[in-house]
This record gives sequence, C-alpha cells and structure tokens, in this order.
Amino acid sequence: MSVLYKMRLEAMVLSLIAAAAAPGFALLTYLYLKDRYETEPIKIVLRMFLCGALSVFPVMVLQRALILSFGENIFMFSFVYSAGMEELVKWSILYLLIYKHIAFDEPYDGIVYAAAVSLGFATLENVFYALTSFTTFSQIMLRALLPVSGHALFAVVMGYYMGRAKFSSKRSTSLKFLAFSLLMPILYHGIFDYILTDYQTYWVWLMAPLMIFLWSRSLWKIKHANSTSPFRSILDDVFNIST
Repeated sequence: MSVLYKMRLEAMVLSLIAAAAAPGFALLTYLYLKDRYETEPIKIVLRMFLCGALSVFPVMVLQRALILSFGENIFMFSFVYSAGMEELVKWSILYLLIYKHIAFDEPYDGIVYAAAVSLGFATLENVFYALTSFTTFSQIMLRALLPVSGHALFAVVMGYYMGRAKFSSKRSTSLKFLAFSLLMPILYHGIFDYILTDYQTYWVWLMAPLMIFLWSRSLWKIKHANSTSPFRSILDDVFNIST
C-alpha cells in the first residue's frame, strides 16, 4: 500500500467522520443558542454529549440480547428494542446525572441537556453507520434529515417535560411530567422507526407529516420553556432599566 493511497484513505475516512458528526453538533449548537436567558456551562453540556455517545455501546449489547431472547418483530423492534431501549437509557442518564444538578435551574435547561445526551448518541451512531456501510454523502445528508434530527426532536420532548417536572410545585404533577418525559419520546421514536421499517415503499408520505408535526411541536415547546424561565422577569427588568 503506497503512502499516497494511505493518505487518500485517511482523508476519506476523516471526511466521512466529519460529515457524519456535523449534523449532531449543528443541531446541538442551534438548541444551545435558543436558551434566551441563561446559557448552560459548556463543560457540562459536552459531558452530557459524551455520556450520550458512550451509551451507544451498552444499548447495542442490550438490543442484541433482546433480539436473541425474544426474536425479531417489526413492532417489538420499533417500540421496544430501538425506541424503548434507547430513550430509556438516555432518560436514565438525564435523571441520574443532571435532574438534581445545580446547573439545571430553569425549564429550558432540560431541553439543552436532553439534546446533548441524545445528539451524542445519534452522532456516534451516525459515525459508525458511515464507516461500516460505505456511506455516500447523499446518504449522510438523508440521515441528517431523518435519524439525527429525529433524535434531536425526541430530546426536545423529553427535556421539555423533564423541565416541567423539575419546576412543578406539586409532587403528583411532577411525577406525571416525569412519566411523559419518558413515554412521549418512546412513542414518537417508535412511530418513526415503525414507518421506516414497515413502510419501505411509500414511507416518505408518512414520514413527512410526522416530521412536520414534530418540528412544529418542538418549536412551540422551545418557546414555551423559555417563556417560563425564572430569569425572564429579572433580565427584562434589567433591560427596561438600561433603556
């Protein structure tokens, strides 16, 4: 193998990794900058991103164990092996590592940290896919529009309800929102996977309305979470005084 061939191969691999990782970082940056009143510490966000990426390995092992134990079935794969296992692991990371953290001090923080964990998972998953499937650039872009952005949208739902749970005054309401923060992403993720798996011929006609719905609801949740920030009135008062 010539030195020139090795250099070209390394450049191609690096290009694939960069193209596969770019959508996750771009979406995380977008959601991070949507925090209008108090941006989160970069160090903690990156730590959650890394935790999400590392969670790919136990999820792969658990998914394989479930398939070997219970067999392959489209419904089970979509809602249990894939959506159920992935969202449960991501939810557990959030709940155990960040839910009671001092940095989680406004409702929108739930969205930021959920996005960090989810997009860490999606980014490493996308890199694996690019390196093992001889992916073309068009396929990487398709995955950016679907699985990677899907993970981001499921994260918005999870983080939104986790933020509402943390800042609810009643314990019963808090528990209800905690349940929503796990069950709603599993539902949306399961529907997403079921469409891709079972409707291989005309999946686009079902996926397009689903993605439009998820994006519209996510944008509303982002706006609503920001509007309930305890820092909103403080900063608005400061701005009014300064003007």
